[in-house]
Amino acid sequence: MTVRAAWLLPTGQTREDTRLAPVGTYAAETSMRTRDGVIPGGSPFAATSAGAMDLQIGVGRAVVQGTYSQGAYPVANDAPLVLTFADGDAQFARIDSVVIRVLDQLFDTEGQNLARIEIIQGPRSATPTAPTLPPACLRLWDVTVPAGASAGVGGINWGSALADRRRYTTGPGGIIPKGYDTFNGAYDGQYRDTGAVLERWNATAQAWQTYRPPLAVEAATSGFAVAAGYALTQYVARRGNGMCWFALEVTRKGAQLDVPAAGTIADETIGTVPAGWRPPADCDLSVSDGFGEGTARLTAAGVLTLRTWSGNGALRNDRNIRMSPMYFLA
Repeated sequence: MTVRAAWLLPTGQTREDTRLAPVGTYAAETSMRTRDGVIPGGSPFAATSAGAMDLQIGVGRAVVQGTYSQGAYPVANDAPLVLTFADGDAQFARIDSVVIRVLDQLFDTEGQNLARIEIIQGPRSATPTAPTLPPACLRLWDVTVPAGASAGVGGINWGSALADRRRYTTGPGGIIPKGYDTFNGAYDGQYRDTGAVLERWNATAQAWQTYRPPLAVEAATSGFAVAAGYALTQYVARRGNGMCWFALEVTRKGAQLDVPAAGTIADETIGTVPAGWRPPADCDLSVSDGFGEGTARLTAAGVLTLRTWSGNGALRNDRNIRMSPMYFLA
């Protein structure tokens, strides 16, 4: 396979010399094909209105894959250029595509060696579709040209006519940004960014799977400072990836506390959760001893306080009060 370089030229222009656009090696689609696309950086080949029927394409770099025998062509557009669309058909709309097209006289009949941005017209139809592209073309934008559109009657509504068809590519091992297309990975461990999550290609399953980094979990069985009115039976805690969980068992000391029908009791401090294991704001927890239940308040300072219990119930010193909350860390 030959890898070629071309200097991107506006449609209709020629150049005596061919200039190298260094972009390096890019992500594979197969063992012998490059994933073509625009190269991330700013907004490559951005499209903006330049008139009623005129569209400006901005600067950018890209890789255009030709046929299998051609290989891939790195190209670059170093100055904005303006394309003019033909008037709309009298009866039907059409979809035109703005593309980067590479011409190579070793493989086509155009008799030129260059790359250019051009418009490829789609067929006029009551239900128009984008045109099929020739080899060595990279689609950038689709533009819906309404029936009867011309500069004299207002031209193209660029706010609704443009459809972004830029797909992206990166170097091997790079994360490919979200583009208009969906594609299968070329190798196990390839990554892509869907715009919402990072996905990793599983070659065995032949599927993209949401990437989840290994959880770094820290464990603790000590550090909870129990209050004088309670005895600690068990404290087991885990934290990782911004979350915390603990399982706590305590028993109440002293005489039995009979709870009135309303379930209200004087607040009793159970203990304090250690620093680094505390929630970002005060929160209420469910607690139970198997016979009754209530609520406790865990503050951002780590203080744990029993606040309510089952109406007409009792807090006894021979029963374990248990809780197992989960929360975000401060």
